[in-house]
Amino acid sequence: MTTMTVGAAINAGLRKAMEDDDKVLVMGEDVGVLGGVFRVTDGLQKDFAEGRVVDTPLAESGIVGTAIGLALRGYRPVCEIQFDGFVYPAFDQIVSQLAKMRARSGGRLALPVVIRIPVGGGIGAVEHHSESNEAYFAHTAGLRVVSCSNPDDAFHMIQQAINSDDPVIFYEPKRRYWEKGEVLTSPTRGLHDAAVLRSGTDCTLVAHGPTVKTALAAAAAAEEDGFSVGVVDLRSISPLDTETLRNEATSSGRVVIVHEASTFVSIGSEIAASISESCFYDLQAPVLRVGAYNMPYPPASVEDDFLPDVDRVLAAVDRSLSY
Repeated sequence: MTTMTVGAAINAGLRKAMEDDDKVLVMGEDVGVLGGVFRVTDGLQKDFAEGRVVDTPLAESGIVGTAIGLALRGYRPVCEIQFDGFVYPAFDQIVSQLAKMRARSGGRLALPVVIRIPVGGGIGAVEHHSESNEAYFAHTAGLRVVSCSNPDDAFHMIQQAINSDDPVIFYEPKRRYWEKGEVLTSPTRGLHDAAVLRSGTDCTLVAHGPTVKTALAAAAAAEEDGFSVGVVDLRSISPLDTETLRNEATSSGRVVIVHEASTFVSIGSEIAASISESCFYDLQAPVLRVGAYNMPYPPASVEDDFLPDVDRVLAAVDRSLSY
């Protein structure tokens, strides 16, 4: 067991994957000499050379298209998209090609491509640098979509994603890159298993990525007022661990879903529908959602009002408890 930041844990996970398999390579804008804008790939090019840590042109479509070709030739490329809002030029490659090829070949082709995307707000950046676009990719059959929230998951999940023969969208909570935590020697769960971080009998909060910390803080605050509030870290957005979600929803009877994306046509909408369909008679209140507002990402000066915070989560818990 060791202590490291989320960013350092991803770096260590990439390093271990590259040491274990010389077919693993990293590619993206400024990932080599600079070590990435968040320094997540720092030192990798020095240790593995330019042939395996490739500084690419500023062309996301070209990055993903090249990775598809490499995967078809037996490599396991890990692409970095510098910021969440920069992924859209590669959207056609991801949705029309990467997600479809395995099914198109009747399963004969493997597409072991990982696309790393720093996601979410909270760093004082402008639009295209602070987006939460997971619903686009979760809606796309053929893609696996995961989201780490802590160093232990960051270290193990990036390796599990690289080992997958299906393409994986790997979301990294950029405002949590510098937060520290313990990293275990071995993973404690599979890539697509949710984690019950707190059990609660009054209400359950469901979160992923950057909002897991927010949910935990809200649950701790609710406990001071005498309420038992659980927290589930989704970890995997597609596929969802519906069994864990059902179990926790049934146990508490109330669910509040928290994410940075707009609640309109969101992953929260899918979870709410799934829980309502499977746990209707066990629910004590409607499934509620707390997210950003349905508008383009605002200037940094007002992003604290745009993103879900502890007060907004607690207000939703109060609403749920009032039923």
